[in-house]
Amino acid sequence: MTAPAPHILCIGSVLWDLIGRCDDAMQHGADKPGRITRLPGGVAMNIAITMVRFGFTPALLTAIGRDAEGDELMAACAAMGMITDHVYRDHGLPTDRYMAVEGANGLIAAIADAHSLEAAGGRILAPLTDGSLGTAQAPYRGLVALDGNLTVALLEDIAADPAFAAADLRVAPASPGKAERLRPLLSHPGATLYVNLEEAGLLHGTAFDTAAEAARALSDHGARRVLVTDGSRAAAKACGGQVLTAAPPPVRAARITGAGDTFMAAHISAETAQADPQTALDRAVQAAAAYVSGKDPT
Repeated sequence: MTAPAPHILCIGSVLWDLIGRCDDAMQHGADKPGRITRLPGGVAMNIAITMVRFGFTPALLTAIGRDAEGDELMAACAAMGMITDHVYRDHGLPTDRYMAVEGANGLIAAIADAHSLEAAGGRILAPLTDGSLGTAQAPYRGLVALDGNLTVALLEDIAADPAFAAADLRVAPASPGKAERLRPLLSHPGATLYVNLEEAGLLHGTAFDTAAEAARALSDHGARRVLVTDGSRAAAKACGGQVLTAAPPPVRAARITGAGDTFMAAHISAETAQADPQTALDRAVQAAAAYVSGKDPT
């Protein structure tokens, strides 16, 4: 049976999120009561989840282990309406995991174990060259969401790979610690970068005070299009010398992990619906704020 055509490819981390959440503010060394949940996560997965909510059918290009956790994760992805036919699975690679602790004052600490995705390397991209989704001679021309959990070497290859030459490439770092991995994609002619203020500073090598300042600097530095978020403060978009800003509504934080991925997915959805640039940015900040408050971002 032929798989349906995807609306977007989500490339990167698909794993299990283990999130501990406390309703009180937490400091280093705190021991508090709260809730611990396990749910499908990872940057590529979080984007795919939100795209599904907006009516899109995403296809996943990732690595998931052939273990019990991997089988359960594959079933969860399929149940949400995602295309899993192109997922790379290896008996020797366990399913990746992410662990975070969140308090009322935000993310306290997190550890991402994406070693299997890194070990799989370019094998997750085979469908883009073997004819399943495209070839070097007839590259994939649709939307691609790419996350920074891939290795530096693989991201460098993608930046020069003909298989990505015609794609509408939307790029996000997995975390500030991996933001600098995206430098090879800064000047990609089809790339739009989605970063937070800290990640923007790491990419540029400069600390910025506002999202607008960071977006303009990255645009001047060679980025074709860049969007910068700054938590509860105004987000910004820079493209072709123009900088737009949008402030999110004030909300009480019920969750943090996945907010940036929701912002990115909502912006892609708005642009696909032909929203003008300011409206698309407004919808993205509103969706991210709704997500943080615990509501449906759509």
